[in-house]
Amino acid sequence: VFSRYLYFNLWVSLSGIGIGIDTAFLSTNADAAREQAEAIDAAHAAGESLPPLAGVPIAVKDNIIVKETITSCGSRILEEYVAPYDSTCVAKLKQAGAVIVGKTNMDEFGMGSTTESSAFQITRNPWNPDRVPGGSSGGSAAAVSAGECVAALGSDTGGSIRQPASFCGVVGLKPTYGRVSRYGLVAYSSSLDAIGPISNCVEDAALVLQAIAGHDPADSTSADVAVGDYTSGLMAVDDMGSRPLEGQCIGLISQTMGEGVEASVREQVNAAAKHLESLGATIKEVSLPTFELGLPAYYVIAPSEASSNLSRYDGV
Repeated sequence: VFSRYLYFNLWVSLSGIGIGIDTAFLSTNADAAREQAEAIDAAHAAGESLPPLAGVPIAVKDNIIVKETITSCGSRILEEYVAPYDSTCVAKLKQAGAVIVGKTNMDEFGMGSTTESSAFQITRNPWNPDRVPGGSSGGSAAAVSAGECVAALGSDTGGSIRQPASFCGVVGLKPTYGRVSRYGLVAYSSSLDAIGPISNCVEDAALVLQAIAGHDPADSTSADVAVGDYTSGLMAVDDMGSRPLEGQCIGLISQTMGEGVEASVREQVNAAAKHLESLGATIKEVSLPTFELGLPAYYVIAPSEASSNLSRYDGV
């Protein structure tokens, strides 16, 4: 349970040295978080049944609205905008007992891959302050990696959850389009945007996704599909043998290993493939001839939709 003692220690870490609150977070809401934590403690002390994420400290990317909290999208244009309601995913997190500890830094309006284009500050990589955390959900990835929260929400249009998670050594998941409601997400490219979790392990990602997934009448692109148990397919470490991936075939896309890929990156990918082989998996090189068309297609779809979605802010 997220006791006041744990809450205090978390806040010390947020306010202290190192990567800290000064780079990963754009704002925090200490009073509201404390009230949530105390309410959960009281319910626990009274022997009440607690929801699945009771007391879990979760951060939210600053383009996902949280009621009575500034949502700036990393931009001076919205630096005074206070959201009048919760996004659907945040409302679901609160219903599941999560404690929302703050809003995390991001590239302005989600346009960037380093979090350096935030109008407010540059977020550092917790593993090396001279490196970037990736983006545009760099603040969320850095906060999780630095232990400033257990999990965080990010948004992903063209890699903005997965890439910073990779840079910061954590787990990032972009759900299938329509799996998580985007009601309350400031739109970038409506054909591509998705909200998903960033966490320290796969199980935590599954638990957060379990809480935020599901149909939402407020989002016309939300899929009316039942939410399964995302943890049911996970295997406990104690139940794994020496070759837990026996029988699994993993593809290595040849188009991702050629021109433009740094030698050191290629070496690490090949080393990871060797490790997976040692665990029993079969590694098979596959060719996707149209793979290279993905980036130019993205740069037709995303900027055109962004110019439409963001026109509401430029006064033109």
